[in-house]
Amino acid sequence: MIAFAANSVLCRLALEGHHIDAASFTSIRLVAGAIALLGILLARRLSFTVRRPNWKTTGSLFAYMACFSFSYKYLDAGTGALILFGAVQLTMISAALFAGETLSLMISSGLVIAVGGLVVLLLPGVTVPDPLGAVLMVIAGAAWGFYSLGGRGTADPTATTAMNFLYALPLTLVLSILSYGSASLEPYGIALAIASGAITSGMGYAIWYAALPLMSATRAASVQLSVPAIAAAGGVLVLGEPISLRLIIATVMLISGISLVLWNRSMKST
Repeated sequence: MIAFAANSVLCRLALEGHHIDAASFTSIRLVAGAIALLGILLARRLSFTVRRPNWKTTGSLFAYMACFSFSYKYLDAGTGALILFGAVQLTMISAALFAGETLSLMISSGLVIAVGGLVVLLLPGVTVPDPLGAVLMVIAGAAWGFYSLGGRGTADPTATTAMNFLYALPLTLVLSILSYGSASLEPYGIALAIASGAITSGMGYAIWYAALPLMSATRAASVQLSVPAIAAAGGVLVLGEPISLRLIIATVMLISGISLVLWNRSMKST
């Protein structure tokens, strides 16, 4: 979870200081992540199978990374992580409901509270997040939610993720070409993008997938509740970002609402 939250801090740190542009950050992050994941695969075995692309999951991964980077041109680390986390969880919960899961009173109450938290965060006011940044981050969260749903049941998540990173490279190359006129590349920004791709994305995903078999689905989802808080703390400590009352209220509402949904699932499974 620290690695996931660190992605928000690293991206914001790189873009806020204009050390790199959003498109280049996305491209370098993807390249570094692909290299790190391939290194992990080669370290644990002599060879691996190059699989055919699944363009739904590859497209979702690219959409997440691109929208994530561009949104942090406008959002603080904590605010961005909260919107991202809320969109991811609400996307996955909505998919479960669409698949036929019953909508109990507890689930209904939790969803209303969680959505209310996002509404509080995005209502017009002095401290409202930038609308374009918020929309981009919602798209990023929905894309990551669909990417996670598309990867369920895969026999080798690390290999699948490595292939998705590789097949997303042509897409990010197109993005970089289209954004060439506004490109900005400083050594510090490049280093932050590499760290985000190789460490907090590539290795972070590998660690997460290794830990998943040791946890129930409910516990795994519950653990992710810590990501916005960690990102907000990192934003304060590293970037000097303020924590507004609006962000605190929205965070409490969102985490409380989704906790009710997860608690309901946990009660059903016992």
